[in-house]
Amino acid sequence: MSLTRRATLAAGLAAPFIGRAARAETVVKMGTLKLIHAMTPHFYQRFAPDGVQIEVIAFESPSDGKAAVVTKSVDFGTFGIAASIQGAAAREPLIVVGSVCNKGMGIVARKDSEITSLADLKGKRVAIWPGSTQEVFVIDRLRMEGMSIKDITPVRVSFSEMHAALARGDVDAYVGAEPAPSISLSTGVGKIVEYPYSTPMGGLNQILATHKDTVEQRPELVLMMVGLQRKAAEFATAHPDEMIAMTVAKLGQKRDAIQIALPNVELNWRMTPEMISQSKNYAEHMLEAKQIRTLPDFAFLDSRFSDEVARTA
Repeated sequence: MSLTRRATLAAGLAAPFIGRAARAETVVKMGTLKLIHAMTPHFYQRFAPDGVQIEVIAFESPSDGKAAVVTKSVDFGTFGIAASIQGAAAREPLIVVGSVCNKGMGIVARKDSEITSLADLKGKRVAIWPGSTQEVFVIDRLRMEGMSIKDITPVRVSFSEMHAALARGDVDAYVGAEPAPSISLSTGVGKIVEYPYSTPMGGLNQILATHKDTVEQRPELVLMMVGLQRKAAEFATAHPDEMIAMTVAKLGQKRDAIQIALPNVELNWRMTPEMISQSKNYAEHMLEAKQIRTLPDFAFLDSRFSDEVARTA
């Protein structure tokens, strides 16, 4: 990148967006997922500058959310780190500019089953969404137990259908995302086998991403959106009743299930050195598992915006 271009970006990062936004109507399309830990975009409008309209578009899967960012169907998106690494490894024009949440996962089995540990999944039908963050975590956890994905029978099931699949007996267990694990608990259908956070990847989960062109051409917009993620995450964390109400409204789930899920969700916004290190570790695991053919150029992890928000807040 030329020195002139770097200077332009630096100026954009330093310029306050709010004054500019107030002079013209701006509609920002924000993609999210139908999960409790993807609720923060629904709070963005509360903190948006005058003249900025946040249009939230919900997707069923991380791959759909990632594709929407790459094709510019949305301006920004939140989805799992796995999907972003897959995109970057395929040299798609995707840039991660912020963090959204950690945790929010769970390995769940039927309550009446004899499955009590990861080792008990051997030979069992396990619902997993291919290419998801959860898939990467369970592969690594199986490896830690001396097993591999070949020791189970993976069944392709979307996150929103996992609880129902378990209840019907279509699968013996699932590697899911909240609120599914807590729905299974609250209804008495399932039990937690484990929360898979003991790998070197910790609880790393969802990120905030945008198109490379947006970073280069509209850095002030990127800065604003990272700032909105910070405000939304801090607000939702400090006001759990608001978080529960929003999740019930957007997902149509019962309040008691959402209350169980909350402790398993860690909202955040900043791309810390630890988060970046975990992301690189994550990519290594994906390469070993042949989920990607080559490591991405880690320049797709751009922490400048969250660093700037941290400095100016």
